Amino acid sequence: MRIYEATAKRIRELCKERDITPNGLSYLSGISQSTIKSILNGESQNPGVATIKKICDGLNITIGEFFSTEEFDNLEQELQ
Repeated sequence: MRIYEATAKRIRELCKERDITPNGLSYLSGISQSTIKSILNGESQNPGVATIKKICDGLNITIGEFFSTEEFDNLEQELQ
């Protein structure tokens, strides 16, 4: 799994846990719907830390909580 795939999966999981739609997440985080859609569809393969922080703030979690998953722990280093 690649970093952007793990990021999209985590956002979907968090939304599902909270019964929030991607549009709802957009509202809560102050990020445009198109940006959320781009991340979830894999079009944005490198969302910045500031974007992830806004998502975390909208979901009322820390960045550490966002990245504290087996998928992120098991990612292999991506070669550029």
